[in-house]
Amino acid sequence: MEAGEGQQADVSAGEVCGSADMSQLICAENCCELLSKAKREGAEEEKRRILRYMSDHYLEVLRTPAAYGRLAAGERELILALRMEGRKVLAVSETCEVFDRGGSREDSRPQSPQLPAAEDAAPRRVFYLHPDTRRWEVLTSLPEEVPAKGSGMCTMYNYLFVAGGMAAQGDGRPAASDRVFCFNPRTGLWSQVRPLAQPRCQLRLVSMDGYLYAIGGECLFTVERYDPRADRWTHVAPLPKGSFAVAHEATSCGGELFVSGGSLFYRLLRYDSRRDEWEECPFNESRRRSTDMVAHRSTVYRFDVDRERAGVNVYRYSTVVKVWLGGACFPLKNPLPFRCAVLEDRIFCVNRSHVLQFDVTEEREGFLPEVLPSPAEARGTLVPFVLTLTNDPTRN
Repeated sequence: MEAGEGQQADVSAGEVCGSADMSQLICAENCCELLSKAKREGAEEEKRRILRYMSDHYLEVLRTPAAYGRLAAGERELILALRMEGRKVLAVSETCEVFDRGGSREDSRPQSPQLPAAEDAAPRRVFYLHPDTRRWEVLTSLPEEVPAKGSGMCTMYNYLFVAGGMAAQGDGRPAASDRVFCFNPRTGLWSQVRPLAQPRCQLRLVSMDGYLYAIGGECLFTVERYDPRADRWTHVAPLPKGSFAVAHEATSCGGELFVSGGSLFYRLLRYDSRRDEWEECPFNESRRRSTDMVAHRSTVYRFDVDRERAGVNVYRYSTVVKVWLGGACFPLKNPLPFRCAVLEDRIFCVNRSHVLQFDVTEEREGFLPEVLPSPAEARGTLVPFVLTLTNDPTRN
């Protein structure tokens, strides 16, 4: 695994400008100086090349004072816009859960954490659903250092972040990890960012307003926030005492975090980052463990597996009027827990058996699920997310 993004030769702008091929020697430390030179000389092609480099290596540029701090506001917006150019795709990562995530109160008792057997320790892959062929293809493999179980995953700035988990120590015993990895689909490289302030397993990792939030974990109430520009984690207000022991769900909506599930199934908590406070939202009528929770526009969607009725219950919470709206139940043979991701006006609920696609467009009353195939070769638990892949296949 690469130790960091875009590790090129450490050269000054003067050395680059005197070289025969300056495009091969761009780095985060000199890209702004090179950009200024290209603008002065009217070298539009070289200017575009440098901006594309800064977009492709956005996280490295963001945390380099000599780079991001010298960009004009319009240039900052441009390199982020360039980074998001391409086709948004549904992607899933193979992983494992430390605890069994059952669909009801009766079968949701946590099991003892165990690390995978040696024969199951093959590299875990990331698949994506090709928009044209509708077939699942392999995008990358997770580094061996990423814990196999209990990690939190989410995307931000078109990077995939993987934090925490249950890792084997030197004596072979499992323990929570504080390591954080990220995958850059523009370069195809994995790197590490600053470790968590506190080791966590079974955490929820959520992105909001340019920050990552590591929420809770196994018997943890603490919450910490990652600032990618400073490359630093800091603690924020913890979850209220007595709220969730394990297996909570979390999402962001309208600049606020929402957490539900766990040991008190019907509760919904809201975090206001401006006041650094958690507050109670109206209770949900469900007394079952939620399998996942996502947000679309101003609505939080909570999905519960109902094994007794062989279906999936969907509950909606309006963050505007702050009430739970009417729910729905959809029949599903052999319902198993799944994880969810939002792609434009569709919610995808994914497990190894199938992919449910819910259309939540405003023009339709409610939403009807369409059943899609899941990756046939996938192993373990699948965690879905959305990435933007460039239209140039040689750059993914």
